[in-house]
Amino acid sequence: MIARLLAISGRVQGVGYRDWLVRQAVRRGLRGWVRNRPDRSVQALVAGDAAAVQAMIAACHRGPLLARVTAIVEAPAEPPEEPGFSRRADG
Repeated sequence: MIARLLAISGRVQGVGYRDWLVRQAVRRGLRGWVRNRPDRSVQALVAGDAAAVQAMIAACHRGPLLARVTAIVEAPAEPPEEPGFSRRADG
C-alpha cells in the first residue's frame, strides 16, 4: 500500500470536487479523506494499491465537469489507519 497527500489547486471549491473525489476513491477501493483548505484548494490523502493511487491522481487532474484544476502537489504520506474514504471538515 502506498499513500499520497495531495494539494489540489484551481477552481476546486464550490463545484462538487470533494463529493466527486469520494465517489472516485471508493470506486477504486482507496482509503483516505478529502477536505477544503482556507486557501481555496482541496487537500486529499489517498492510499491503496500503487496503480489505483496513480489512477486517482490522474483523475484528480481532470476532476468533475465544473472544476478547473491548475496544479496538484503530491507528497508521500503514511496510510490512514481507518478504513474507507471520507469527507472531512474544512481545515
